[in-house]
Amino acid sequence: MAYVINEDCIACGTCIDECPVNAISEGDIYTIDPDACTDCGTCADACPTEAIHPA
Repeated sequence: MAYVINEDCIACGTCIDECPVNAISEGDIYTIDPDACTDCGTCADACPTEAIHPA
């Protein structure tokens, strides 16, 4: 199960730096590629606004 980023995202970039498989793309609200996500949860642990959750 991949993780998703909700509207609480502030586009700070913290999750991008933490993702070991580069599954996160930048934008107004960042997105996670579900095919690339390995469900490790590192991005969710790093998110300062708790905007990342399991899908």
